[in-house]
Amino acid sequence: MGWIIVLALAAITFAGMAFVLKLPRGGREFAGAALMLGLAGYALQGHPQMRGSPTVPRENAESGQAALIEARKAMGDQYGRGQSYLITADAFVRAGQFGAAAGMLRGAIHENPDDPDVWVALGNALVGHANGIITPAALYAFDNAAAIAPEHLGPPFFKGLALAQSGQFEEARAMWQGLLDRPGDTNAPWRADLTERLARLDAIIAMTNGASPAGPMPSGPVPVEQESPDAAASGSPAP
Repeated sequence: MGWIIVLALAAITFAGMAFVLKLPRGGREFAGAALMLGLAGYALQGHPQMRGSPTVPRENAESGQAALIEARKAMGDQYGRGQSYLITADAFVRAGQFGAAAGMLRGAIHENPDDPDVWVALGNALVGHANGIITPAALYAFDNAAAIAPEHLGPPFFKGLALAQSGQFEEARAMWQGLLDRPGDTNAPWRADLTERLARLDAIIAMTNGASPAGPMPSGPVPVEQESPDAAASGSPAP
């Protein structure tokens, strides 16, 4: 029921902009793309089946970042030696201070350049600093973490999440499917969560391509070129 309401509101909004505000054809395409990205973000992280409960926006942001931090810890945090930096950087992230977190993680990388957990955390901080958009610097951070520890679950999961939030749905799907295809414990808790996220992503891709999803969209929550660590932490791509 929740998704029916969301889709109906999106359709009404688009119709109002197109026919009431009389947007030109080019404007309609832009507005439709913006609405689709909004639906994608809601599908990946929304809770359409939960009752509404007014809260302070900052608390919502903090709880969302806290969930991503806990997911990162569940997928790693045993690989490297930069844990003291991660504790402080995580506090900055929870407060929405992504630039400060990236600066802290840059110091961690200088001391522990082979710690994949720090690189994953840096990638997440850079995505947060760019308002949810994956940048070349964030891509480098995730890719470097994967190169250091190929079996680490964090790099492909969070890279896929950032790609999906940025509208790169097919790339995100390939990343997550590759993670699910890895051999290992089929009953691991992260597999059920990722399978649900992938189903929602498939529904978004189907809607984007003008097709109807194969089934009801599941509910529930759903976070380059080489360059130096300094450039990665600052969010600037290498020349």
